[in-house]
Amino acid sequence: MEDASRHEYFMKQAIVEAEKALEKDEVPVGAVIVFENRIIARAHNQREILNDPTAHAEMIAITQAADYLQNWRLTGTTMYVTLEPCAMCAGALVQSRIDTLVYGTVDKKAGACTSVMNLVQEPRFNHRLKVIPNILAEECKHMLQKFFLENCRTK
Repeated sequence: MEDASRHEYFMKQAIVEAEKALEKDEVPVGAVIVFENRIIARAHNQREILNDPTAHAEMIAITQAADYLQNWRLTGTTMYVTLEPCAMCAGALVQSRIDTLVYGTVDKKAGACTSVMNLVQEPRFNHRLKVIPNILAEECKHMLQKFFLENCRTK
């Protein structure tokens, strides 16, 4: 499978996770982690359900992947996430030694991988990720916009 179609395939899997968040009235962000061309972790936002500000899709997926690999170092893995990670998640990506980040749409308010800042490629850190932005960006963006438009009307 060539890179473009592989990235789209795995991003669609992250979108499936985002749809699960949407069904639970969570901000629709989904993530999957891939190792050796297989999904080893999949998660979606659960901050509302768990009353946990750290229960972002990325954080949950990182924990699952570390459990699967029985190692906190997630070298050789790629994370696919529908929204550019925030500073907390970007820091966790660096700390977990994930090789590559592929994300859907930018987060112009809190993105910490290319938009507002770039923690995952900070030269002073001992680990940097390869970043591939804008995979199925419109689909990911549309889902978030729809969620926030609907939630603004009902509250």
